[in-house]
Parts: sequence; C-alpha cells; structure tokens
Amino acid sequence: MEENKDSGERIRELCLKCFRPKSACYCKYTSPVNCGVKFVFLMHPKEARKQRTGTGRLASLCLPESEILVGIDFTKNARLNALLNDPSYFPVLLYPGEDAVTAKSSEFKLSLGSKKLLVIIIDSTWFCSKKMIRLSTNVNCLPKLSFYGSYKSIFTFKHEPAEYCISTIESCYYLIKELQENNLSPKSADPEPLLNVFKEMIKFQLRKENERIESGLPGNHAYDIHYNKIKEIPDF
Repeated sequence: MEENKDSGERIRELCLKCFRPKSACYCKYTSPVNCGVKFVFLMHPKEARKQRTGTGRLASLCLPESEILVGIDFTKNARLNALLNDPSYFPVLLYPGEDAVTAKSSEFKLSLGSKKLLVIIIDSTWFCSKKMIRLSTNVNCLPKLSFYGSYKSIFTFKHEPAEYCISTIESCYYLIKELQENNLSPKSADPEPLLNVFKEMIKFQLRKENERIESGLPGNHAYDIHYNKIKEIPDF
C-alpha cells in the first residue's frame, strides 16, 4: 500500500498488466495461447474507463501480439490502418451477420491463403458496437467472420441482449477452437487459459457481490437493487 500525501488516503498498488489491485491480480491465471492469429480489440472508451478488467483486456493477456486500441471512430486511426494495409495480414471483423463466413467456408480459406489472420473484435456493449462499426468506415468494409457453432455464455450474472451473445474472451476462445478444427490454427495451441482466467473473474465478482449483499451495502449501479439474493459460486 502507498500513502497519498495530499489526501491522506491509502491507495492500492495496481498490477501494470491487468490493472487490478495486486492483491486481486488475475495474471497468475493467464498463460500464452500461441494460436498464430493476431487479435486487435477496438475498445470503446466507456469499456476502457469503467471496466478495468473487462474480458477484452483479459483476453489480450493470453494472446501474444494482440493489441487494444481505444476509441469510437477508427477511420483515421493510424495504427489500425497500418495493420489493415499490411499485405502480410488477412483482416476480418468478428461479427455475426447474413454476410458473415465461418472457418468452414472454402471461400474464407481461399482468401486467407498463406497470410496471417488478423481478427478485429469490437469490445463494447452491443448497442455501442453498432455505432463504432457504422462510424469506422475502414472496419465496416472488412469481410465478416462468425461461428458455425452455437454457444451460450457462462457469464450468467450479466444479461446479454440475446442468448447467442457471448463475451469478448469467449469469442476468442470459440474462434480459436473452430479455426483449429479446420486446420487454420495449430492444434498444439491450448486455448483453455482464456476460459480459465474468465472463470476466475466470474467467481471473484460473484464473491464480491455476495459480500455486498450480506453486508447490506448498496451497489455502485442503479440496477444493483435488483441483485439482492446470494448467488451460488460455480465450480465449473
């Protein structure tokens, strides 16, 4: 702990990788997933500001070469444009839609060829992500990649707009699995660290929520009033 001389308050030391207090750092649950894919997370400023350890940030801890870019309109983002224009990459936007292809698609495999797959992921709420894609003309023109499998999030205490909506870190996990099934990612790469750290985050948040409920303290958000029952901590 360090002393803040101006206010006299004690502030917690933060881990410089996951931005969690060192006493509750998630880094010990992570390990590299060498899947041969470059992931770029386009993070909405609200996500970056409010979610110190959102699932996009957690995913980036496990994915070598991954990058986080913060903004809303990425049309003129120099770093993103450099990546999109790099001839060694085949860039795609991971997003559902009728025009999206999957790892099974022969069209996708042919287009990818010998290039390295560059996966752009919008890390935001579904509402904000639509605005980000609409404004970012360099992103909304990319080929869309989606899943052929149906997956349900284990993020049970967070309400998603639809059952098929899964978290950013789960999206990375299932995409790697489907790429491996189609020989587009080395099968030696173990994607389980992505789910492992996610599960630890879920258990931690549920424990903290239960502690809040037991203490009778109000939550930090208006919707916390609806969360007033002790929840079972999953064993996964």
